[in-house]
Amino acid sequence: MAEVGSPITRQVTTEHREIGTTSVDIRLEDVEDCLIYDRQGVATPFKKLYQDRKSIIIFVRNFLCYICKEYVDDLSKVPRDTLQGANIRLVVIGQSAHHHIEPFCSLTGYPHEIYVDPERCIYQKLGMKREETFTDSAHRSPHVKSGIFMGQVKSIWRAMTSPAFDFQGDLHQQGGAIIAGPGSRVHFSHFDMNRLDHMPINWLLQLAGAQETLDFSNKPKVIHV
Repeated sequence: MAEVGSPITRQVTTEHREIGTTSVDIRLEDVEDCLIYDRQGVATPFKKLYQDRKSIIIFVRNFLCYICKEYVDDLSKVPRDTLQGANIRLVVIGQSAHHHIEPFCSLTGYPHEIYVDPERCIYQKLGMKREETFTDSAHRSPHVKSGIFMGQVKSIWRAMTSPAFDFQGDLHQQGGAIIAGPGSRVHFSHFDMNRLDHMPINWLLQLAGAQETLDFSNKPKVIHV
């Protein structure tokens, strides 16, 4: 595995669990002027996220996806002190309308930066998949806590009870993660092959330079007295 401090510009797949399986050509210059929107609908050029500091930028599917919701649940557990100590930003980008951001953050408790790319400009120009590919050896994401049936029930219920009933993004669009900056330097990239193919959060933190390893399991903590 490459050292944390060295640039990584290759795909990491959870199927092989190693760096360097598939090359991915990422050109941030192609997307730097794409507009993203905050929870108030204020537009910002994508390049603002990584110009001055190294950033972990995670692209999720739609906000109704229970797997994305549980992934962001775990992202919400990343302490601000961990990010500040490594001088990195943590950013989530969705593909819904901006008015879905606030309810999604309230649901997940996510306290860090979040934007949307409703036209999927960045998703498309970077070449993120719009269909799913599964393999027999695919690994389950460590951040998925619900089974398929209950997860889908939760997603449907959230859609039905949402003030604005829509799918909150393209249901077929897959996400990914990049670590970039300062400037247009890309240190790492991963495009999800399917909804379960999120990069483990601890991997992203360590590749970005954070030293702390976080516990995202649902197992109850044992306190010895």
